[in-house]
Amino acid sequence: MINQIIEILGQLGISDYSITEKTTQSMECFFIRRNLDLKRSTNLLVYMVTVFHPFETKEKDSHETKKLLGSSFVQLYPGMEAAEIKKALLSAYNAASFVANPWYEMVSGTKQECVLSSSDLAKKDLKDTMKEMADALFASDIHSDVFINSAEVFAARTMRHIVNSRGVDVCYETVEVNGEYVVQCISPQDVETYHHFSYRDLDTDALRRDVEEALDMTSARAKATDAPKAGTYRVILSGEQMYTFLQYYMDRSDSSLIYQKYSGYQTGMQVQGDRIQGDLLTMVLKARDPYSGEGIPMKDRVLLENGTLRTIHGGSRFAYYLGIEPTGGYDCISVPVGNLELSEMKKSPYLHIVSFSDFQMNSFSGHFGGEIRLAYLWDGTALTPVTGGSINGSIMKVQENMICSKERYKSGKYEGPFAVSLEGIQVAGV
Repeated sequence: MINQIIEILGQLGISDYSITEKTTQSMECFFIRRNLDLKRSTNLLVYMVTVFHPFETKEKDSHETKKLLGSSFVQLYPGMEAAEIKKALLSAYNAASFVANPWYEMVSGTKQECVLSSSDLAKKDLKDTMKEMADALFASDIHSDVFINSAEVFAARTMRHIVNSRGVDVCYETVEVNGEYVVQCISPQDVETYHHFSYRDLDTDALRRDVEEALDMTSARAKATDAPKAGTYRVILSGEQMYTFLQYYMDRSDSSLIYQKYSGYQTGMQVQGDRIQGDLLTMVLKARDPYSGEGIPMKDRVLLENGTLRTIHGGSRFAYYLGIEPTGGYDCISVPVGNLELSEMKKSPYLHIVSFSDFQMNSFSGHFGGEIRLAYLWDGTALTPVTGGSINGSIMKVQENMICSKERYKSGKYEGPFAVSLEGIQVAGV
């Protein structure tokens, strides 16, 4: 169908385009307690087409013209008649004429061999993958008072084929398993906690550990009744919160934020400040896929080296505006662990927040916070589970003194220190 789309684009006089053919085979299982409630398989094929509309406009109070390049996106499906395809593409092309972006160079390339996944998941049928991950999910679910009350598990094999009008012709395969589950504890109070997971390797041990921690955390949440007292605390963040917290540096170094003046980052800049007494961050952008959505070849890149920015990253448009190499977009980071063991980190008073209702980081302001669902308060004498209240902090105020743990944590988009200690965090409590 790609050839048919290209032929119709030619008939319409649309010379600039990018087409992604996406084929997905998936298996989905839904559980109530440990019982399989629903199972289904899907096989989907979709064509995602971006059309570009170059045009010119006269500058105000000037006879000079300015080159612009608009773009618009449309999805096409197998079985569509040629007339339907033509109508959809023409509508998208007309819509692109209202998008007045400054002109930029599209990604250029050549035809490449298809890149197949080499992961453990790729070597198995989706049915076998589903069984192994479901077994791992419920392996620790052996208690009567705290248990998984519902779960969804998805396994998918996806092939993407990207072609554009500048010679790009690449394809690659990804295999992924992800899901979500709800843990319930009925005593001393009835509470539920939500959890999710995502893997591109057959990491059944990691899923078992995640479930064990979720069961323990939910049990502790059921025992927690009081909120911490309002005040200033040394706060420890851990687990999935680490990705959200450190994602600030990935977002601030994105070419789109820099070009639009939302970020003042420049390569060679010390982004953690000039009075660092804590850990200097080294961070690597990890290429989860061999190509970006535009067909840009992806590779691992050093983002920060001892707190110094080494890479500005992003797609072709904003890279062209900034006069830098387009790298493609990243959403996965790796960070070396720190030197302080978590047990040492916990020797002085702290508030270790293990679960938020919704932990957020504002990449524009650097403010972070969220409502506390479960935390452990150590006052130097007693360890108490607490719930309620919220935290509010600024990465700009804590980045010079933050300390990372020696323990390692790995998830779908993050690999690095399990925890970070932050000084002087405001807590709204009782």
